[in-house]
Amino acid sequence: MSDSGKWVSQGQERLADFIRNNQPAIIKEWTDFARTRSPASDAMSKLALEDHIADILKFVADDLESPQTARERVEKSHGLAEENGPFSQSAAEVHSALRLADGFDIDQMVSEYRALRASVVKQWVAQHEILASTDIEDLTRFNEAIDQAVTESVAHYTKTINNSRNLFLGVLGHDLRNPIGAASMAAQRMARSVASDPKQARMVAEMVRTTDRATRILNDLLDLTRSSFGTDIPVEKSETDMVTLCQEIADELRGINPSQTIEVTHQGDPTGLWDAARMGQVLSNLMGNAIQYSDASMPVSVAISGIDSATVVVTVHNFGPPIPPESQKIIFQSWMRGQEVKVTAEHGTHLGLGLYIARLIVEAHGGEISVASKQKSGTTFTLRLPR
Repeated sequence: MSDSGKWVSQGQERLADFIRNNQPAIIKEWTDFARTRSPASDAMSKLALEDHIADILKFVADDLESPQTARERVEKSHGLAEENGPFSQSAAEVHSALRLADGFDIDQMVSEYRALRASVVKQWVAQHEILASTDIEDLTRFNEAIDQAVTESVAHYTKTINNSRNLFLGVLGHDLRNPIGAASMAAQRMARSVASDPKQARMVAEMVRTTDRATRILNDLLDLTRSSFGTDIPVEKSETDMVTLCQEIADELRGINPSQTIEVTHQGDPTGLWDAARMGQVLSNLMGNAIQYSDASMPVSVAISGIDSATVVVTVHNFGPPIPPESQKIIFQSWMRGQEVKVTAEHGTHLGLGLYIARLIVEAHGGEISVASKQKSGTTFTLRLPR
């Protein structure tokens, strides 16, 4: 800009030429910045830190000189460029894959592009006492090109993470579930055949309980992994009788806890469209917790109310040590999200995971889960499920 405040046009170097002619200085500043992205960059060589930056700069320079309408420029800056654009299957995507493999998180990778943008603009402006009328257009297109590179890199990074997640879930769901299932079936067969030796019968019963617990832990881990990656817990709804489901869970728990009384009562219509397996997971968690923290002399009560035509309410109640008020506020949150569930010694900190997953399942059905716990009235977990 001249002293008169006007942009002037001069035969000075355009931004695309500047990028091509000053790559060593730009790359050096990029490398110096990338080295600060520790600990990921601590063990990386100079070549690894510089990977594909020359190609990215070349694409940017070529893009600055390519014909482009105003609409194409906006679409590109929003990550909507055509598949055969300069960053399609390009160094930007390869760069993101390598940075992920090297341990860079997505924030560190994006910060590299911010550093590249700042480096180019700073060095270019430093060599221009007067900006030409075309320089503003060059700067605008340069920023749009960098935005497109960031979009490509982030999209590829996220896609790679999702693929890794799916592989991890596959390993958990198949490679671990099968041997646990085989052990569980073997233990159940042994339980049916062992009758004469009480000590052996107790050992087999413990094997059944242990494999059943391992299966529940695996299911919880799968669900927690899905939620940590931002994926909803899948539900497959079908006509379900909530009373029948509660009775089935109660029968299973009576077999494991023969001395505990479990009462199941209902009124009204108990049917609706729910995922029976998922709701069984919720009920097993709630009823199992109720038994674990219950006064053994008092029954665990499960009540199903289907009086409302739109909603079915299920409550699980027990008498025992109350959950402190401050813990009731966060008991459905996951410790994986940075929340510490502080409950009494009797209730243990492991409540957070199972109840967090129970909340996710109930919410996936469009319902609500809540808790009320007092010394005199006991502890009640309440499910409200739309039919």
